[in-house]
Amino acid sequence: MSRLILFNKPFNVLSQFTDRSIGAERLTLSNYIDVPGVYPAGRLDLDSEGLMLLTDDGRLQARISNPRFKTPKTYLAQVEGDAQEEALAQLRQGVTLKDGPTLPAQVERIDDPALWPRDPPVRFRKTVPDCWISLTIREGRNRQVRRMTAAVGLPTLRLVRWQIGEWSVEGLQPGEWREVRV
Repeated sequence: MSRLILFNKPFNVLSQFTDRSIGAERLTLSNYIDVPGVYPAGRLDLDSEGLMLLTDDGRLQARISNPRFKTPKTYLAQVEGDAQEEALAQLRQGVTLKDGPTLPAQVERIDDPALWPRDPPVRFRKTVPDCWISLTIREGRNRQVRRMTAAVGLPTLRLVRWQIGEWSVEGLQPGEWREVRV
């Protein structure tokens, strides 16, 4: 039977088990998960938080992370600016990035979610409004959500991956993980 681990990756943690960089050592998955034989199904940027899936099943790993399967991934994004319907409509249609057009996203403005505090916190600016959006994509390009929101004039301040397919980070604090049946 396959193993599947749901992990809430904290901010500033590499989404791999070793740090191959030279110089300052950074936190990696090995600081949190001591389960032999599991590997990440996809990546999450150093400055992003939230759900990562790890498995020992190569087919499951491919089904989750390979773009041809179009597994939906839902993100909660705190963006700089006031997300108006025009910008959200652009995201729903898909936007053109340097590496080509994106698929349409499901997106809506949401109330501030009840999330764990980020360490360090997002810088607050009195004169610049911000808001939260929920965005679901079916691709997985490098820094795609950040590039999409920037393309419509809403730079991302905080990015939390909330869900991948049927699996959610709900109930897990940063650094916590649980194994589920598949």
